[in-house]
Amino acid sequence: MRANVIISLGSFNAAIAIALSAYAAHGLEKHIEIAKVATFTTAADFHLWHSLGMIIIGVIAKQYIGHVYARIALLIFTGIILFSGSLYLLSTTGIKAFAYITPFGGVAFITAWLWLAIVAYKARSSA
Repeated sequence: MRANVIISLGSFNAAIAIALSAYAAHGLEKHIEIAKVATFTTAADFHLWHSLGMIIIGVIAKQYIGHVYARIALLIFTGIILFSGSLYLLSTTGIKAFAYITPFGGVAFITAWLWLAIVAYKARSSA
């Protein structure tokens, strides 16, 4: 995956996250319970922050050639789908089985950020 694709995918996801946040703030409570709106909002917050992270990783990837950044960005994207996606579905459908998927997304996020920390540290120490 090229750096421009990472930036584009991150930007597209940021737009979706902002639209979903706006929907949560201005109309979702008409359709679901307030407690479920909070879950939906948490999903949108994580979605947005990790979308911005993908954009930053794409910018970094432009400076440092290597597929490792694409893999990290793909892991973050997977986290968005699993974590935020499962919370969106849990809050809007009430199907509790989606709650079992959420931790896998959290693990994907944590793994991606730790992996980036290690890659950045190794790059610093080899310079």
